[in-house]
Amino acid sequence: MNSSPTNRSPIHPSPINPSRDRALNLVAAFGLVLGAVFGMAGTVVAQANLRSSFWAIDGAGLVMATALLTVKFFRKGRDVVAAGFLVFAIGEAVMLSGTAASLLESVPSFGAGTALWATALLLISVPPTLALWIRLIGLLAAILFAITAARIFAGQLVLPTSSPLPFFAYPLLVLTFIGWIWTLLQEAS
Repeated sequence: MNSSPTNRSPIHPSPINPSRDRALNLVAAFGLVLGAVFGMAGTVVAQANLRSSFWAIDGAGLVMATALLTVKFFRKGRDVVAAGFLVFAIGEAVMLSGTAASLLESVPSFGAGTALWATALLLISVPPTLALWIRLIGLLAAILFAITAARIFAGQLVLPTSSPLPFFAYPLLVLTFIGWIWTLLQEAS
């Protein structure tokens, strides 16, 4: 087997490249910022077309960021955390499929997405990879999104803007994103 750098086995991680890793961290952080800002903005605006546009930007940014974080943590050998980011990307993509629909029509994709968010947050937050405060906030958000998904699957009408849940779970998700961003920026500096 040729062990030259151009013919690496997919099982072995690529060599460390600080400038590539710094760029990956910054792009992922940017996607998380888009998700945090436009996700919260979409939750509080009343105009349906503006909400859909904000949530589309939010969803695309989060899919990009969590896909990059999947690669990052897989390369580091943190497979469970990498799988968590992959599940988050899938959950966000499922939710993105319903953003152009009305709030009522988006409930099935929202329910599936929140179930995947909860699963992803558990996978990311349980292993001792990130700072404890980030993991604890992520676990609390996971519980609240699991409750939201369970209520939807039990037949209750829970819109993406319903209060108290999921409305009060979103700030915890954004705080989790802030923790992820903080981690990425610490590594990039």
